[in-house]
Amino acid sequence: MSKVTFSKNSTTFYATLKKKADDYFKSNHLEKTGDWRLYAKTFILVPLAFGLFFSLLYFYHQLPVWALLSMSSLLGLTLASMGFNIMHDACHGAYSKKQWINDVMGYSLNIMGGNQFIWKQKHNIIHHTYTNIDGVDDDIAKSPIMRQAKTQQWVPAHKIQYIYVFLVYSISSFAWVFLMDFQKYFSRMIYRTKMWEVSPKEQFIFWFSKFYYLIVFILLPIYVVGVVPYLIGFAVMHVSMGLSLALTFQLAHVVEGAHFEEAYEDKHIDQDWAVHQVLTTANFAPNNLLVRWYVGGLNYQIEHHLFPKVSHIHYPALSEIVKETCKEYNIPYNEFQTTRSALLSHLRTMKEFGKVPDLAMA
Repeated sequence: MSKVTFSKNSTTFYATLKKKADDYFKSNHLEKTGDWRLYAKTFILVPLAFGLFFSLLYFYHQLPVWALLSMSSLLGLTLASMGFNIMHDACHGAYSKKQWINDVMGYSLNIMGGNQFIWKQKHNIIHHTYTNIDGVDDDIAKSPIMRQAKTQQWVPAHKIQYIYVFLVYSISSFAWVFLMDFQKYFSRMIYRTKMWEVSPKEQFIFWFSKFYYLIVFILLPIYVVGVVPYLIGFAVMHVSMGLSLALTFQLAHVVEGAHFEEAYEDKHIDQDWAVHQVLTTANFAPNNLLVRWYVGGLNYQIEHHLFPKVSHIHYPALSEIVKETCKEYNIPYNEFQTTRSALLSHLRTMKEFGKVPDLAMA
């Protein structure tokens, strides 16, 4: 893996920011982890997911096709929201003060077909340290299918990637469950970073989870409804889930204003870690309560990257502190007021990355 270091000459920014945030929690007598607002989401999303899944099986012969397709889509959206709200906070240690609760809730990712152990290293360690650094950050490592940085290889198909990105995103959760987890497991690599040692316990959990998914999400539904209806419903579920997951994270990092870096051997980045997080990240739709609720506050991605161990329920309040401190230090704060504006910015960015390199530099 390329070695990336951060200078220490801007550490006063984060020190100031952290002190202000700590003062906020202390003065308001708040814990940094989740509270009733997060737990209420859990008691809504989990029963909803189970209810939709078993209703699709039990009422399959009694419901019209449009209802079955709608329920399949809603199931995918619900699973994605569980990932945003429950799994994401838990895997960051922000769901509860008790680590065993975080561990248990983090396994919701395994229930949905992923793997908590692999995701924690891919996301918590690599992505949150080397955000938007080409050659290290696995989240922008989709070449040659997509070009998400100007330092990446260009192929002619990239000229229309801003159009076909939706197709790629729609199969992203399917690829995650059935391809990328296995590729990382067998190669023991996350892009160009060597994985942690996989203990016998984690190997057992990996295979147990995958077999569970095979039985519950594939074999059981096929037995109940048949192969063709199952394949249609399963595809609809994953398309909804994949689009929701992919777009939420793409709108936070691959947009206009977000910085991208290339990792060379011993490359030195001028900004320290906290400044780098602000410059490579963007918020969107900060005043949209529905978006905020559904994506688990991940539309406040800047605050999440600066305070990953803080529950998302605190991000709106922290955003005011971050904005104030960024202004004080003359650091750009990237924010799109609507989801639509962020989406259009993402498409413009992908179109720009898709240009023939010589033309893009002209």
